[in-house]
Amino acid sequence: MMRNLFIIIIAMLSSCTAYFGDKTDLSFIDQPEFTNRDVAYVPIQPVWDQFVYPTDICIGFDQLLYVVDEATEEIVGLDESGVVQGRFRVPGVTSVTQDRRFDLLATGTHDTIIAGQSVSLACIYRIRMMNNSGQYGIRYARIHNKVVHPFYARSNVNNNDRTVRFKKAAIMASDNPSQNNRYYITRQGEGGSGVLGPNDAVLIFSNTDQFETTVSVNTSSGIFNDYFQKPSGIATLAQPPQIQASTQRHFFYSSVSPSNELRVQYIEYTETDFGTEFSPRIFPVGDTSKADGFLYEPNKFARPVNLTVAGDNTRFLFVVDAEKDSLFQFTPDGFEGVLPPPATGITKMQKTSFGGKGTGLMEFNQPSGVAYYRRIVYVADAGNGRVMRFKLTLDFD
Repeated sequence: MMRNLFIIIIAMLSSCTAYFGDKTDLSFIDQPEFTNRDVAYVPIQPVWDQFVYPTDICIGFDQLLYVVDEATEEIVGLDESGVVQGRFRVPGVTSVTQDRRFDLLATGTHDTIIAGQSVSLACIYRIRMMNNSGQYGIRYARIHNKVVHPFYARSNVNNNDRTVRFKKAAIMASDNPSQNNRYYITRQGEGGSGVLGPNDAVLIFSNTDQFETTVSVNTSSGIFNDYFQKPSGIATLAQPPQIQASTQRHFFYSSVSPSNELRVQYIEYTETDFGTEFSPRIFPVGDTSKADGFLYEPNKFARPVNLTVAGDNTRFLFVVDAEKDSLFQFTPDGFEGVLPPPATGITKMQKTSFGGKGTGLMEFNQPSGVAYYRRIVYVADAGNGRVMRFKLTLDFD
């Protein structure tokens, strides 16, 4: 019986021409046709709609999410599934960032009485997340320190000081403990003078909340102390996770000034024999063989209130524009979009930016905050009272 089966198999093989040698004919298979729509962001449901007016969102180095609800003056802590871990009230809160010690840095206001009048001043709140018993989380949060403008530089205030607001902080990482967790912060208003620097500025604080200096920018036309015009969002390359946090001090910032044609820029930090220097990096524009959109297109943005950098090796830049109701994505070299899969043979960036005013799953109403972690983009969609999540089609396993 077995002998007969063996003879049958040999006969079948010998009747096939070059049985293992000829290339298999796959002409009967319909080959998929690549289109730009294959590279796009898709919404992840359910929508997180437990907010009133969410103006900012950050991914913490503790791998939790923190959302600012400006309407309720709360920082809301969530896990990655959207389960609320707790809420913490901060007066006038508008933004939140976490440093590598797991302290939250929130921008808000501090109300006080000066010369018999009630005054609301700009304030940076340092919020410690661990209680005296060693329990950690936002439910155990407490205000550890406050920096009230302009009391770190002078002891009196004037009417201009009331116009000042801190907008957003960005953490600097370092292997040197004394330099780790220093931070930049953007400031708008008319409170600049003397040591405080210009009215609109990017300031540097130590990791103990001591004001150090304002950032002056060195350009081909000279050094400018008043380089920044209505700076809003700011982000360094030091993004979660901890193990990949960059120690470079470069940063992206956004401007909401209508007079500024380039409203998102990259500022590089260098150390030389003559000291330290900040200078703008110039990104390419106009090479349509590489992309159809560019970060440095004049008037690319209308009101880019916030931005973030991906903490993984992609280093994507994400920008939310509250006037265009849109989310933009760029490569580290300033090209808009992402590359499609290598098998497509396409080497040109495909646009993944999207938006438009509305309540649909791909629409926004005054998006004000953006974060990125584990290949998911989070957008604080303020006008719609929700946080949206998106994932690139290329990133689905």
